Amino acid sequence: MENVTLNPDNQTLGPWTDYSMEYKVVSIFFVILICGIGMVGNVMVILVVLTTKHMRTPTNCYLVSLAVADLMVLTAAGLPNITESLYGGGWVYGYIGCLSITYFQYLGINASSCSITAFTIERYIAICHPIKAQFMCTLSRAKKIILVVWAFTSLYCALWFYLSDTKELIYDNITLVSCEYKVSRNLYLPIYFTDFAVFYVVPLMLATVLYGFIARILFLNPLPADPKENTKKWKKESCQGNRMMSTNNSSCSTTARSRRQVTKMLAVVVVLFALLWMPYRTLVVVNSFLDKAYLDHWFLLFCRICIYLNSAVNPVIYNAMSQKFRTSFKKLCHCGPQRLEKPASYSVALTYSVIKDTTNGESPDHFTTEMDELATPTPSDQFLPSTKRMSFEDPSLSGRVALSTP
Repeated sequence: MENVTLNPDNQTLGPWTDYSMEYKVVSIFFVILICGIGMVGNVMVILVVLTTKHMRTPTNCYLVSLAVADLMVLTAAGLPNITESLYGGGWVYGYIGCLSITYFQYLGINASSCSITAFTIERYIAICHPIKAQFMCTLSRAKKIILVVWAFTSLYCALWFYLSDTKELIYDNITLVSCEYKVSRNLYLPIYFTDFAVFYVVPLMLATVLYGFIARILFLNPLPADPKENTKKWKKESCQGNRMMSTNNSSCSTTARSRRQVTKMLAVVVVLFALLWMPYRTLVVVNSFLDKAYLDHWFLLFCRICIYLNSAVNPVIYNAMSQKFRTSFKKLCHCGPQRLEKPASYSVALTYSVIKDTTNGESPDHFTTEMDELATPTPSDQFLPSTKRMSFEDPSLSGRVALSTP
């Protein structure tokens, strides 16, 4: 994001650039503020998913990959931006720093784009093809896809080790160092346009199409129904079978609401990615056709801040739009009441199932809640052979109990 990576025309602003004090104060303040908040937030996302068992889902794995990529961007781009403002564009990290920082900037940028594409496809399969999702959208498959994403982007970005170099410039009898490309303008522009197409245009076009299909399923043909209406029906029904149907409808409605909420959250991440990267990407394209590149340092600072915001804002979105992330963040910070990883109380009735195996004379000790089965449905015990179901009300439990006996 500095002299090399986020310079939209392969020209340094020059170690001789005399930034005004106003520019230095504004740039350093916003970079430290945004990058600091972003680093803390993305570290929290990683810790929450890695340390909380019920947060380890395929979608959250992709969000961890995105958080790691965003951390890379904030670190490799934000810190050099501060020294650039202080030293007027001079490079202070040496030859190894020039190669490494350039590489990690591009790696973070491209890996974040691929991670967004990955969870977009995962959401599409999970919602539009639920049968395939049972064996395609799994935790182990998500981990393998993430490994492929990082392997591909790591190899692709290795190109920058051969395209970046430091140059010594003499200004007022002082030797100053800059970090620049080795190649001329007409050679690096095809690389920029390849990045623009592969890691910006294609992901956004794919996301637009897939979220259109998802919206048609979730919002135009929603799963039934309003849980309030289900509750009224449940109260009015006197037949026990109708009660079970009402409870199942309420559970389906809860599942539908959860899917909509997760999809909205991920869609917001994609939209912000498109909007916040647009100023810089547009500047690159425009400068590619200009004889003299437009490099106003205030506008370039605006483009950089937009990119830093894109890498810093995602944890804020998760906290605002996901109850699970919000609760886990509070638990991680010890700033809320301590709760179990899986809350015991829900807004819908709980169905407990007990299977008693009399073949070995052991007593039943396996209980599962219906809410735990929403994400990955399994065959109900009512379909098991040689069992029959009966229900009774137990005042000691918060929900109706279904007992299966031979």
